[in-house]
Amino acid sequence: MGMAHALASSMGGIRTTGDLVGRMQLKKMRLGEAKKYVADRLHCSLLDLTDSTVMRTLREELDIGVVTGTPGIAKGLEAKARIAELLDVRINCVERLKRKMGLPVRAL
Repeated sequence: MGMAHALASSMGGIRTTGDLVGRMQLKKMRLGEAKKYVADRLHCSLLDLTDSTVMRTLREELDIGVVTGTPGIAKGLEAKARIAELLDVRINCVERLKRKMGLPVRAL
């Protein structure tokens, strides 16, 4: 079942950029527009977005989380905070944490 789902969804989630593209689609972007936006922000090609080897290296360099628990690589809220900054989006849990820490919060 897992393999069928992976092939059907085709972006690979956190293994590639499916999570990033999906987040942009939640911001009312169409699929093609979301892919282009993410590729531009990551400074890579559209084809690279679905290449797990390229994206693993890029995600490690940008420190935005990888699928395996690698020591020294961002996880959880740390990765989400970096993603929010990279994609220039507001992520509620990141903003809530900033509020609790007394840091500046993005306006709605």
